[in-house]
Amino acid sequence: MKRTRRMQASMLLTLAVLAASASPGRTQTGNGGSPGEWLTQYTSARTLGLGGAFVASADDAMGVLWNPAGLSRMDQNQLRFETARLFEDTAINSFGVAVPGSRWPSLGFTMVSLSSGDFQRTNALNDPLGTFREGESAYLFTIAKSFSPRLALGANVKLVQQTLEAFSGGGYGIDVGGIANLTRDLQVGAAVMNLGGPNITLRNTAEAWPSQMRGGFALALLDGRALLVGEIDHSEGLGTRLRTGTEYRLISGLTLRVGYDDSHGTGGFSYRFTPQYDLDYAVADHALGMTQRVGVSYRFGGFFASSHAEPSMFSPTGEHAVTRISLNARTKGTPDTWSLEILDKSDHVVRRFGGQGRPSSHVEWDGKDETGLPLADGTYRYRLQVKDHDGRLLESSARAIEISTGGPQGAVPVVPVP
Repeated sequence: MKRTRRMQASMLLTLAVLAASASPGRTQTGNGGSPGEWLTQYTSARTLGLGGAFVASADDAMGVLWNPAGLSRMDQNQLRFETARLFEDTAINSFGVAVPGSRWPSLGFTMVSLSSGDFQRTNALNDPLGTFREGESAYLFTIAKSFSPRLALGANVKLVQQTLEAFSGGGYGIDVGGIANLTRDLQVGAAVMNLGGPNITLRNTAEAWPSQMRGGFALALLDGRALLVGEIDHSEGLGTRLRTGTEYRLISGLTLRVGYDDSHGTGGFSYRFTPQYDLDYAVADHALGMTQRVGVSYRFGGFFASSHAEPSMFSPTGEHAVTRISLNARTKGTPDTWSLEILDKSDHVVRRFGGQGRPSSHVEWDGKDETGLPLADGTYRYRLQVKDHDGRLLESSARAIEISTGGPQGAVPVVPVP
């Protein structure tokens, strides 16, 4: 089974790499772009690694830019910050906060800001007249609600501002979206962005942001260790774009990604360096050069499952014969079942505790397997899983625990008697 999973994971990543390299980057069309294209084509550090295909997942604080319904699929509150340096000193920064709800709707706020480098100002004779800059910002207020474990809907109210030299303008629009679970591992999502605007007038002529339609899927593979996503975007002016990508959790805390964004390959990774903090990095091969993204997120409160062993190293034959594993969980719905699994280095479950309803406050483990036989010395991992009556599953981070019956090590000095 382990060998089969490794082969499946290798095939999945190989196919994605081939797809990402199958088509060279196309040259840019000779126009100035569509109104609002900077936000329409925005990608975060996480989504860039997936080729920008995120409409069927959208399960982080920045996911509302793809599909506002994804906010209701989150479990914990989240703060997220993103930054990117583009071309000719252009920078884009973003910030998002998400508060998932249960009986009450989920709420979110997102800010994205684009600032250019210096442009040269000239007159009709091409004489230099100094420099100027261009800046654009968008503020999104999001509300989302799960109407059942299979269906969630959401909406953004979007306020945008643009400044160009001495001119400025603003407008607003609405985004709507939905996500549906077709099976336990397959979900689909769709969104329509820029309904009724924004319309921005800098001088005399109003520029309307074209509406954009998105649709796609997200398929969990390898017992949730891998994710395959695909998305089709269509908008007036930009036409139709195909995005696809995959991610694979290589080890606990480290996830690798590769993707393909219509005309160029992408890649990236995420590293969870504590249970609350994630670092995301991504790079893309663009016609104008390589682009990079960096993102940091902080998760807290909300709905969660957690477990903690004390002591984390014990000896069934020594002074600390058992370890006490504290359990805690907060679910969106009424808790249905829970299980605490202890796994060996091969990811085989060697001991399982469980029951109905809310988890026990703690369990004690004596270092034995399911049959009552003592396990060998070594490092094991444990994780708590809690499922509510609506079928939603929460899982704690996997933590290490060690069995050591060897006793103290080292040499005892012998001092000769004169």
